Amino acid sequence: MRKILLWMTFVSTLTVQLCAETFMDTAWAKKICDAWNQNRTLTHELLAWSKNNGTKGYKLIRLYRTECKANSAVELKIAPKGGKALCVSSGRISSEKADYSVDYMMHATTKDWGCMGEGSFGCGAMGAMVSGKLKFNGPKVEAMKVMGPFGAFLRLTGKVPSDKSTCPK
Repeated sequence: MRKILLWMTFVSTLTVQLCAETFMDTAWAKKICDAWNQNRTLTHELLAWSKNNGTKGYKLIRLYRTECKANSAVELKIAPKGGKALCVSSGRISSEKADYSVDYMMHATTKDWGCMGEGSFGCGAMGAMVSGKLKFNGPKVEAMKVMGPFGAFLRLTGKVPSDKSTCPK
């Protein structure tokens, strides 16, 4: 019986690894976008935040793993829609120039993204920002005002199964 349980554990772990997207690739970004729209904290508590988007009607959140370089980054477009802050699209960075007075570019090592995704001690939104685990361009004062929902977003990055052993292509 023990051998059967060990085999089942091995097979299920291998299945998750084979089916998991590469951490921060375009397929992963799509799943994060979908997960954002299912997260009440993000959709409801970030409505006012999403409206601070310049004149383009949405905010950009761009993400990458430091060791994978900025050219591997993905983006989420967050827009106020139907009384909620919704992720309206995701994928590779568009050619559109970001406005870092309203948009964000975030990066961290794979290890630190893992820590933030788990919400481990010292890896919450405030801890990650203060310790330098999370590096970003964007309106820092605005980010400080939405620290709770921002923390929910960081934890969301750890909820989508992904393979962290390789960089996105």
